[in-house]
Amino acid sequence: MKGPLFYAKILLFGEYGIIKDSKGLAIPYNTYQGALKKSKNLSEVSKKSNENLKKYFDYLVGLETTLVTFRLVEFKKDIEEGMYFDSSIPQGYGVGSSGALVASIYDKYADDKITVLENLTRDKLLKLKQIFSKMESFFHGKSSGLDPLNSYLSLPILINSKDNLEATGIPSQKEGKGAVFLLDSEIIGETEPMVTIFMNKMKNEGFRKMIDEDFAKYTDACIDDFLHGNMKSLFGNVKHLSKVVLDNFKPMIPTAFHKVWQKGIDSNDYYLKLCGSGGGGYILGFTENFEKTKKILKDYKLELVYRF
Repeated sequence: MKGPLFYAKILLFGEYGIIKDSKGLAIPYNTYQGALKKSKNLSEVSKKSNENLKKYFDYLVGLETTLVTFRLVEFKKDIEEGMYFDSSIPQGYGVGSSGALVASIYDKYADDKITVLENLTRDKLLKLKQIFSKMESFFHGKSSGLDPLNSYLSLPILINSKDNLEATGIPSQKEGKGAVFLLDSEIIGETEPMVTIFMNKMKNEGFRKMIDEDFAKYTDACIDDFLHGNMKSLFGNVKHLSKVVLDNFKPMIPTAFHKVWQKGIDSNDYYLKLCGSGGGGYILGFTENFEKTKKILKDYKLELVYRF
């Protein structure tokens, strides 16, 4: 048995903002993927995954929802026969490792599942997101459902607000000098503590005002520029966003990267932003000259996401 592949995702814009109902743009990232597999002889890693699936099965048994039903007897039997999730997606890196797992389980065991092949109306997208939110809450305590949705559909998704999503197209990649890239912090981040810090900060009126006025404004402008291919304007807005994040989200940025972050803003060679909840994992970068940026950041591991 080998299930279909489900890809990692990258939230290009909108981290934390989508919790507060501003815009977001998520794209599939097919460098990393995962699939359900079965084996009689499990390696240590596969055995751990199999044990985690047992815990997840227990969670689904107790899940109270009228949105979806699962073929749980079949799921349990497969786990007993040595099923595991074979994944190259790094965990705690903000690229949706649990999202791909959730997508694969919905795909295999959900009754009357919504498929990519049908006409994906806004209502269907919203229903999928709600189902995935409940399914993924097992991993993070609270989930928007966006990671599994992106992984399941393998399409760029534009989040206009909590209740308004659409599958979207992004400009095709060009062989230009510019790039979106990932910078590996080589630290594993955890979503839940970061979200807790954010929620506590949201109790502060000044912080809320900054989110509503600055963070949301630049995030929305970046998404608009990116989708319309306005690269010149995009870099101006990403610079503003990078500054806002450095000034207001310091706990989410590993301390070792504060200077590197500031250096990008000062030199205009590259701009950094959070990738997912932060606290470690990947940091997302934007540059108009990827070759030059690679030399400047030669001490770090960079991965190319998108060229323009």
